[in-house]
Amino acid sequence: MKACRKCHILTNRSTCPYCGESTSDNWQGYLIVIDPNNSKIAEKAGLKMPGKYALKVR
Repeated sequence: MKACRKCHILTNRSTCPYCGESTSDNWQGYLIVIDPNNSKIAEKAGLKMPGKYALKVR
């Protein structure tokens, strides 16, 4: 898995399918967001869509 450098979503692609930014193999932490509208953690992290996210990307 790779993480987008901008939006932190996890993907297998070399560029992010959502924002087009390059992805990195160097990431830490794992967050799964199912319902971002009712999630306090997603609100704090600024996440607007469901998916798998990395907490830290280098």
